[in-house]
Amino acid sequence: MSQLDEEPTAAETYERQPGKRPPLRIRRHVVHRAMWERATIFNESSTDAEQAENIICVPLIGIQKSIGVIYLSSCGPSAQFGEDHVHFLNSAAPIAAVTLENLLRLESLKAENLRLRKELDPSDAIIGESKVMRRLGAFIDKVAKGDSTVLIRGESGTGKELVARAIHAASVRSEKPFIAIPDTLLESELFGTEKGAFTGAGFKRGKLETAEDGTVFLDEIGELAPLLQAKLLRVLQQREFDRLGGTRPLKFHARVIAATNKNLEQAIKSGEFRQDLFYRLNVVSTTVPPLREHRDDIPLLAIYFATNYAAKSQRAFKGISTEARSMLLSYEWPGNVRELENAIEHAIVMGSAEEIVPEDLPESLLERQSVEVSSGKYHQSINELKKRMIIDAITQAKGSYIDAAKILGVHPNYLHRLIRNLDIKDLVRAVEST
Repeated sequence: MSQLDEEPTAAETYERQPGKRPPLRIRRHVVHRAMWERATIFNESSTDAEQAENIICVPLIGIQKSIGVIYLSSCGPSAQFGEDHVHFLNSAAPIAAVTLENLLRLESLKAENLRLRKELDPSDAIIGESKVMRRLGAFIDKVAKGDSTVLIRGESGTGKELVARAIHAASVRSEKPFIAIPDTLLESELFGTEKGAFTGAGFKRGKLETAEDGTVFLDEIGELAPLLQAKLLRVLQQREFDRLGGTRPLKFHARVIAATNKNLEQAIKSGEFRQDLFYRLNVVSTTVPPLREHRDDIPLLAIYFATNYAAKSQRAFKGISTEARSMLLSYEWPGNVRELENAIEHAIVMGSAEEIVPEDLPESLLERQSVEVSSGKYHQSINELKKRMIIDAITQAKGSYIDAAKILGVHPNYLHRLIRNLDIKDLVRAVEST
């Protein structure tokens, strides 16, 4: 059987069992003739009975295209093909062609799915070139090769789930399901139910079952209810579980990755978390650093988020102004990367220019910045200059915001934000009333 895309040549030899039999010679002009004509070629290449070679070449014609041929060759007077051979191959070829075409289409879909998954690979969203982020990347690469349970620690918003997804994507389980389980998940959703397990219950597969042999991500494991802690411990110890109302244990094959922003050691002391479950989860552990500990990555993250949201909003984006960048770098980011992402999305949605400026950022950043720079002579002078320019423009435009914005060379919405953020509404009203 052959699938050919190359240009035809005189002949090609294949030696399946070297030394045991003469190599098979494939006459490619015969193959291409069968493909082009979409017809069976039944050919005897020599009139010499001792050297005669019989060839049957049947095209494999699928639903959409010709995908190859079945090529049979025999030499010598005792190994001749007959009409019954031709009839059998003509009958078998269409079945084989459709089967192969479906397999090829399936492989193509798998390859396309893999390509799209790589483009959307969460590991790509772990942005950072700082030392701590490079160390985190090395950890991901290392643990992805194994199958150990992983515990990911870190403050809220640091990207613990992204780390879990990155580990899954780099592992041999990457084509299997990744099931994220929040701490608020009900027991029936986790383990599934049998029909009649409780009033109104029907058959339902739980998250642990749908994970198959992929990865289960247990988010904020420190908040899990005591009853579920005990049942989860059994899953990790016995690698099996029961559906609610079920009597037959189901095998659990998935890898477990857990995350928490809680001090589990302290929770154990206070009786809020099981010590034996902690030991089962804390096989391999890492801590995702808060954003304030790798500020060098803030500009890179900001550009990444801004580019993505600008594309979604279909608006132009050329960069972040020096002043806005300074604000991003000086802010403490108590909400970590998640808060930074929200701030950049806000700036893209609310901004009018092609560059993110301080006035586009959320009020929380502006308020913090105004406190920090109030004592700074340089920034105070800049703000006073902005106020004077705005008042002069509105005076010249006789109270018209649109005309004042044209004079200043900014969008009217941007002018409104400047007035609000500089707290000069009363001054502007005074100009309008004169």
